Amino acid sequence: MKILLLNQCFYPDVAATGQYLTDLAVGLSERGHSVTVITSDRGYDDPSRRFVRHEQWRGIRIIRIRSLSPGKEARWRRAVNFASFLMMLALRLLISPRFDAVVALTSPPLISFLAALFVQLKGGKLFFWVMDLNPDEAFVSGWLKESTLTARFLRFCLQHSLRLAERVIVLDRFMKQRIVKKGIAEAKVVVLPPWPLSEAVHYDNEGRQSFREQHSLGDKFVVMYAGNHSPCHPLNTLLAAALQLADRDSIAFCFVGGGSEQKTVRAFAAENHLTNIVCLPYQSLDDLAGVLSAADLHAVVMGDQFVGIVHPCKIYNVLAVGSPFLYIGPEESHIADIARSLKTEGSAFLATHGAATLVAELIIDCFDHSAARANLGAAVRTQSIGELASRDTLLPMMIDLLERASAARPIRATAISQSSV
Repeated sequence: MKILLLNQCFYPDVAATGQYLTDLAVGLSERGHSVTVITSDRGYDDPSRRFVRHEQWRGIRIIRIRSLSPGKEARWRRAVNFASFLMMLALRLLISPRFDAVVALTSPPLISFLAALFVQLKGGKLFFWVMDLNPDEAFVSGWLKESTLTARFLRFCLQHSLRLAERVIVLDRFMKQRIVKKGIAEAKVVVLPPWPLSEAVHYDNEGRQSFREQHSLGDKFVVMYAGNHSPCHPLNTLLAAALQLADRDSIAFCFVGGGSEQKTVRAFAAENHLTNIVCLPYQSLDDLAGVLSAADLHAVVMGDQFVGIVHPCKIYNVLAVGSPFLYIGPEESHIADIARSLKTEGSAFLATHGAATLVAELIIDCFDHSAARANLGAAVRTQSIGELASRDTLLPMMIDLLERASAARPIRATAISQSSV
């Protein structure tokens, strides 16, 4: 098949959606399909980083288009970046040939709408891989009022993409429930959880020691939040716990990644004169195993109102390295489901937002028993890879889905009235 993949980030960018799409592209190419990717020529989190405009890589044709990138410090800057990318993408799609299958992700939010228009114009089948759900995310975040004309237009774009898609691929059962409530036939919405982002993600003791030495963490007990620092993943409770534990020199908090809220972490540390907080940018993919292995306890956070809208994928990498994790978020979510499914005692801790004292107590408990939990890694890794999130299992399932659905007759788009949207 001739397959087109659309997303703002792709190899060698380190943003999560780009890494997942890269895995899919490589898998499709190795299966013998002709794969083309249209993406951005700028780094998603670091727009100063530029990539080759046209490239043939591992049998994949990569077309990188230009866009304006005034930064992400303000919403209008992000809007300019998204709008300019979408405009250039629309022009590129106009001169592109027909593809048998088009896979659109969600970065930027309207990219699936352009993919739907492209399929309507030139043929083929659309597959909508929902990594996060917009404009729902914008409404819940307070970035956009639901009563505005812009909101109505964005809802129309999402609904059009969902209805036209041959399959809507979502990451958890909560996301599926949201989409079905929008009037989409349940049969066309497929739950397929993500997998660890890199084949190289594993417990790496040498990388652990190197990272800890490089950042003066030594023999400290390291609580790590690694990934996107976003309002969808509010860090206030974790920061408040760090403040309560400021007098414990043996415990350090390491925030690794990027996003609009990392400046909030830095500001909190500065305002409270905290020396137990270390902030670092995204690290190289080659170093990912060592970075994640450097943590004694990983923090995974999700906002209460974002269940079914976002899906923190970092949990799968955490499971792959075998680290215990602390989840701060709503009691009903995909992360809570995973935590409850783990059979190894002491591998997961749960707390709600605002419970900073409980979070601090859980961190102390994990620290006090860290020696006894040193052997948890192998058990957690074995279960996670065998039952929860194996790339070797899930990626072929994704490819099989695309191949079968591309050859199948279409599923009726709607199950209930549009008034439920």
